[in-house]
This record gives sequence, structure tokens and C-alpha cells, in this order.
Amino acid sequence: MTIKGVLFDFSGTLFRVEPVGDWLSAALDACAITLPEAEFARCARELEEAGALPGGANPLRVPAHLAELWSVRDRDGELHRRAYTGLARTVGLPDPRLYDLLYDRHMTPAAWRPYADAGPVLAGLRERGIGIGVVSNIGWDLRPVFRAHGLDDFVDTYALSFEHGVQKPDARLFQVACEALGQAPGGVLMVGDDRRADGGAAALGCAVHFVDHLPVRERPDGLRAVLALAGEGR
Repeated sequence: MTIKGVLFDFSGTLFRVEPVGDWLSAALDACAITLPEAEFARCARELEEAGALPGGANPLRVPAHLAELWSVRDRDGELHRRAYTGLARTVGLPDPRLYDLLYDRHMTPAAWRPYADAGPVLAGLRERGIGIGVVSNIGWDLRPVFRAHGLDDFVDTYALSFEHGVQKPDARLFQVACEALGQAPGGVLMVGDDRRADGGAAALGCAVHFVDHLPVRERPDGLRAVLALAGEGR
């Protein structure tokens, strides 16, 4: 198999969202609120358990009134906001403004860090003339994150679920990306951290490679294998 294009997931693959404590601190700072240490710890713990940080841990339990919304959250920007602010609202916070501020914070470039090898791997693929796409289940435009971290120039196309009204593992989202790269699925490799969502590319005929969704410091070279995989077919 000759690899002519590589598709990457966003969260947990190329980038990692900030820890819940940092996320909460940024929103509290925006409201000029200081919490006692014990109260801060409670809020952070309950927000994490609720799965309120997009790109962070999944909810321990999705409330019944949010279950249907949760299942389709990535198909539309408004659905995405409602789902995650709904999860956040299951946690008692000191100011009602915080629920929207938390959601807004996660969309900022400052809330995301690229994995250490993301840039070198993308640059290596570009040097080999391999097309690069980003395929993400997401409710907002992540392009500014790539631009802010100097990675946008490596990406040829973005296939974002909220822009197409379809979410992974539906093969149609991967098809959009393959067509934008001008490549048949059989010559494309999908790289992601979610075996169900990202594994959907296999139904289209793409090869699939998985990485672990770990904190940035714990996965310094998890993407390096992509260069080897891309080189095997050349």
C-alpha cells in the first residue's frame, strides 16, 4: 500500500486540551473570582467527573435529559455548546457566567497544546509530498488553534463534523477528507485515538493507526510511527 495521504484526529492525537484545573482557573480569572482551595478542588473534580471539558475525560454518567443531545453533539455548533454547558450545569459553580465562560475558554488556542512530535511529523509528511488532513468530531472551528501553534501550513484540508452535519465513525466524513486531498481511501492512513470513532475510516478502505490519548508530557513521540508507516509504502 502506497500512502499518499494521512488524516489526523485533533484532540488526543495532534493536540491535548489543558487540565481541568487550568481550564477552571482561566474562567474564574475572567470573572475576577477567587475560591478557597477546598472549593476549587471540589469544582474541578466535579467538572471532570461530569465530562464538562470538551476534549477531556468522558462523563462518568450522562444525565437522562442530556442523553439524546450528547449522542449528536458534534453535528452542529449549537448542539455542541448546549451539550457541554448542560454537563457543566450539573455542577454547582459560584457564578452563573462561568458555564459559558468555561465553554468559550476551551475554544481558545491557549487551552490547547500540540504533542511534542506533532510539528516534526507533519513537516516530515509534507517533505515527502504526502497530503495531510484533519478529521474531527467537533462543534467549533479549530483552524485558529492550528494557526496559533504554527501547524496550519502543514494541513491541506479540514473535515469538521459540525460543518458537514455528520460525525465519526460515519464514513462520509472521512470521504469528504479523502476527496479534498484528491486521494482514493485505499491510499490514505487515518491516525486517531478513538477506536470506534476513528476506526470508522476502515469501512471506507483507509488504513488506520491508533495512538494513546495521554497528557502531552507522557506521550513525547507517539506520532513518530506515522512517518515509518508512510515510508513503508514508498
